[in-house]
Amino acid sequence: MELRHLRYFISVAEHRSIRGAALQLNLTQPGVSRQIQDLEEELGVALFARTARGLNLTEAGAAFLSEAQSILDGVETAVQSVKSESDSPEGHLRIGFVENAGWDGIVPASFNRFQQVAPKVRVELAPRYTLAQLEALRAGTIDGAFVYLFDAPAPDMCVRPLLKHDVVLAVPGAWDFPGGGPVAARSLIGYPFVTFRRQVYPAYYDRLIAACARAGLTLSVAQEVSTEPAILSLVSAGIGAAIVNAANLGRPPVQARFLPLVDISVPLPLSFVHMQSNGNPALRRFIEVVNTEAAKHPSRAAAYSLA
Repeated sequence: MELRHLRYFISVAEHRSIRGAALQLNLTQPGVSRQIQDLEEELGVALFARTARGLNLTEAGAAFLSEAQSILDGVETAVQSVKSESDSPEGHLRIGFVENAGWDGIVPASFNRFQQVAPKVRVELAPRYTLAQLEALRAGTIDGAFVYLFDAPAPDMCVRPLLKHDVVLAVPGAWDFPGGGPVAARSLIGYPFVTFRRQVYPAYYDRLIAACARAGLTLSVAQEVSTEPAILSLVSAGIGAAIVNAANLGRPPVQARFLPLVDISVPLPLSFVHMQSNGNPALRRFIEVVNTEAAKHPSRAAAYSLA
């Protein structure tokens, strides 16, 4: 068994399909399928139950998924630990960020500017979803993070609000979807949708479902995955439409179309957060850069409007 087997297995589990995993991994479907079969043969158990709606984890598969994720996390921790031995004399900074916020605007601008003003500080960037970043902050494995916060922050956490994004509709480019203008929720009834799993970020998930319900739309979910890049890969593959963060307009997939929504809005408040107890001098310098960039981009969210 090799680490690649674990990575392939985790990707298939997230997408619940060989096709979706192959798209994410940039591999052929037969290649991914063969690796999963080899893994099942080596373990002597079935990891997936094949159904007409996709692949479901078996009880053994669910248990193995947890262990596989722990193993890969452990490997990453070991790699970073070794790298930390060669920290530059001016410090070491670990910053998390929500991936789709990193395509354009204040997040990449802050990273670029910090490299200019503090070139000898070694910076590690960790793309993660919001809840994982908040957990990493508390564990001390990152110094700060760009996250979408819906709930009140903990009293021991410092929050610097930055801007708000909203949501847009993403549809497969291959669909013969009517028009290119704003879309009303009721016109989407009956279309299949790709969504993320509620446990990824319950607060955002509940707001999105509630906003759809208020507009008269109950999503017909074809598949659930864990990240927006995975969602957009399935949209590109024609599996379904999706309602996603408008920040994705900073890196639009070639095989997907973005359309504004008339009556569905879920403001996404982007903030920079860190623990009050973190005394890393490099973090203080980075916060100064974030504040400077925030002053330069006071209305950056407006750039993500399709209206």
